[in-house]
Amino acid sequence: MTLPNYNRWDDGIEGVARRIAETEQTPLRVLAGPGTGKSFSLMRRVARLLQTGADPRRILVCTFTRTAAQDLTKDLARIGMEQATEVHAGTLHSLSFSILSKHIVLQLTGRNPRPLLSFEEKFLVDDLINPEFGGVRDRQERLSAFTAAWSRRQHEEPGWPLDRVDRLFQADLLQWLRFHEAMLIGEIIPETLQYLQNNPLAEERQLYDHVLVDEYQDLNRAEQELVNLLAENSALTIVGDEDQSIYSFKYAYPHGIAEFRDRRPETHDENLSDCRRCPQSIVSMANSLIANNRIRTNRMLNPLPTNPQGEVNVVQWGSLEEEANGIARFVAHKIHSGEVRAGNVLVLAPRQKLGKPIRDALINLHIPAHSFYQDSALEGNPRHIDQCNAQQAFAILTLLAKPDDRVSLRCYCGFGSETLNRVEWAALREYCQRTGENPMDVLEAISNGNAAIPRTDNITARYQELRDILQRLNGLDGQVLVDGLFPGDQEWTTSFRLICDQIEDDRKTPSLLHETILNALIQPELPTDVDYVRVMSLYKSKGLTADLVVITGCIQGLIPTPPNQELPLDLQNELLEEQRRLFYVGITRTCQTLILSSITRLPTNLAYQIGVPVLRNDRRYTDTITSPFMGELGPRRPRPIPGNTLIRGIP
Repeated sequence: MTLPNYNRWDDGIEGVARRIAETEQTPLRVLAGPGTGKSFSLMRRVARLLQTGADPRRILVCTFTRTAAQDLTKDLARIGMEQATEVHAGTLHSLSFSILSKHIVLQLTGRNPRPLLSFEEKFLVDDLINPEFGGVRDRQERLSAFTAAWSRRQHEEPGWPLDRVDRLFQADLLQWLRFHEAMLIGEIIPETLQYLQNNPLAEERQLYDHVLVDEYQDLNRAEQELVNLLAENSALTIVGDEDQSIYSFKYAYPHGIAEFRDRRPETHDENLSDCRRCPQSIVSMANSLIANNRIRTNRMLNPLPTNPQGEVNVVQWGSLEEEANGIARFVAHKIHSGEVRAGNVLVLAPRQKLGKPIRDALINLHIPAHSFYQDSALEGNPRHIDQCNAQQAFAILTLLAKPDDRVSLRCYCGFGSETLNRVEWAALREYCQRTGENPMDVLEAISNGNAAIPRTDNITARYQELRDILQRLNGLDGQVLVDGLFPGDQEWTTSFRLICDQIEDDRKTPSLLHETILNALIQPELPTDVDYVRVMSLYKSKGLTADLVVITGCIQGLIPTPPNQELPLDLQNELLEEQRRLFYVGITRTCQTLILSSITRLPTNLAYQIGVPVLRNDRRYTDTITSPFMGELGPRRPRPIPGNTLIRGIP
């Protein structure tokens, strides 16, 4: 795929944005590298449509995050587009959820779009007890294979699933989901697609005159086909960059943007390659890095002559503690000197256990800092009661908001049991399937002596405990409810309380708290206008910009995370290239200063926990190796320095 460099033909971003906004050809493909004005061009496109009389209610803008959608409508409102609030802007996932939530769709599909969270999947996997399915790991692999097949549309191939055991597994899986009135997150898009495919007159296929899709490279095949259906009678615009595709674990299909013209020969192309965000040194390093990927076109970023040279430091520390304290001192110095605001600092750590010490060190220096690892907020072992406090609290909140939620009831009845009480729950489920009764009603009847099911003493006791908690919290709202669910003196509640703080006290009802937390967990969004340092993973930084960016954990095993050696070599290479794209995304977040940080050793137990190869085990520490990506950053990468050199002279 060779594209003309329109930037050199016209008056820069304004010229390209104007052509993108005004082109009448459809479909339109915009290839936009990091910092090249993609969001600006997308806004101009929507603004032009509104200026020329397009009905805002018939414009769909699919963005990667809800934050991006909100930013788009705010930007349009700022330039006087009063109709912007009527544009349908949101994520493809939220659109699908709303389609499936319509009562008529539920009747037609026979499914309930209640999403199953990761910790809840553990109960599903444990309940699928059939000797032919193998152990827990085998069952999890089968579940992952089904999710992958739905996302990649392999399930539409003749005879799927081919294997007899796979057919049994699929039947038991769907039976469990139907009984618990739930759906896997990976099913939501394919289920929506199937509904629209089977109903050619569905109103959703006729709703839009214009469909615009951002971050197209991060869509999987099912999502790309869903876009095609939504836009079958519309003008379609896709925007993306294959060099920023980082979501293979969600089965993204980055080749889709390159193959788009093959499917639609009438496509009009625009190319944004002038990087307005990054300093010249960063652009040079980014180009050198990404050129090592074989599965890509030869598009390169152009550094603007007016961009600063930038400040880049590659540093190494002796330990995790030295790194945390040193980075915190450097950031604090930059803030106190007025060079940056706290809200314009990003600390990107590939694991929460590396980011947390830096956040804590910043707070100790009186620099406001928050970490954003919501995807780990519900981590924990549900088999040990003291290791799943967050999971229990979320299950309680769900039942306060939705008293008939069967998944949360199932989980609460299993918390603290080595077997998750699967045998007892199976007996209850078999009884309910035979009688048609609700499992909570049956447990209440057993508690009152009005029913009896053998071998259900443990789950009955758990239900009685749950009932008492719900009765105590029922009727509460505001901060009192938040404190009752997520006590402020517990570390595991930090992420939840931060999410709850976004809601005004008089609106903190169980339903709104549940909805807000669920959205934050499923479709995490990050605040962009803040007054504190943000600490997060490289994945979370997608779409963000900062004056000072620190990337920590630049060691083999974290950056890159090595692929499974049992995978075919071609797939291993693809996964390694994605890790390189992730690093590319991270270094191109900065407008001024970049710090690339590594350490020489880790506590051995921590290394095992976060997946770092243990090279020398003296029972306490293991040596680490600097990331091989450091050697791919080209001649503009500065020579690495010891950490104490970076902070020399800083009080």
